[in-house]
Amino acid sequence: MDEPPQDERDPGMAILKPTKLKGRIEGIFINRDDDNSSEPAEIERLRAGFEGLGGDAYTSLTRPACVRTKRQYQPGTSIRNVRQVTIVSAEELALIGEAMDLPEPVRAPWMRANLVVSGFPDFTQVPPSSRLILDEGASLVVDMENEACSFPGELIEPHYPGQGKLFVKAAWGRRGVTAWIEREGDIWKGADIALHIPPQRLYGPAADS
Repeated sequence: MDEPPQDERDPGMAILKPTKLKGRIEGIFINRDDDNSSEPAEIERLRAGFEGLGGDAYTSLTRPACVRTKRQYQPGTSIRNVRQVTIVSAEELALIGEAMDLPEPVRAPWMRANLVVSGFPDFTQVPPSSRLILDEGASLVVDMENEACSFPGELIEPHYPGQGKLFVKAAWGRRGVTAWIEREGDIWKGADIALHIPPQRLYGPAADS
């Protein structure tokens, strides 16, 4: 086992480490319905509580298990809602649009994203359990990468016929993350975000299981 780092500036049990990376909230979107029948509404500010984003259709402490957790639970099982917030980065939206040969970045509403951030290179690779902390605002815990699926491609297709089918490949590893609210507070467009990360290690025993 590796020797623990010697860091007298941060003694004790403070395992999460602040990073020098600073981000910014570029857009906030709320889903008014849970069947994707209308495009998310862009707003300037909202209140985030322990159940999620105020006014969003997916706000809840729990949710029914779905296809994303089919290897863990029977469909419909009540589980903790760690998908309260979906977050994408402006930089990765631009890369997806470029990979799809679009004349513009992919739009956040096509991704059904709640937050668009900037300033974090390779944002989708931010480690699970990282914290995104707004000064005097809400704090979010990153659950995990949001895997690319075909649904956004279906929303892109009417705008750019023939290109929607390219989405999954173009968005692989760039789809952003899902998160949940750890500290209640406001979230607003233009807010600065601090990134705190946990230790990063590979769990070798599971590699060949």
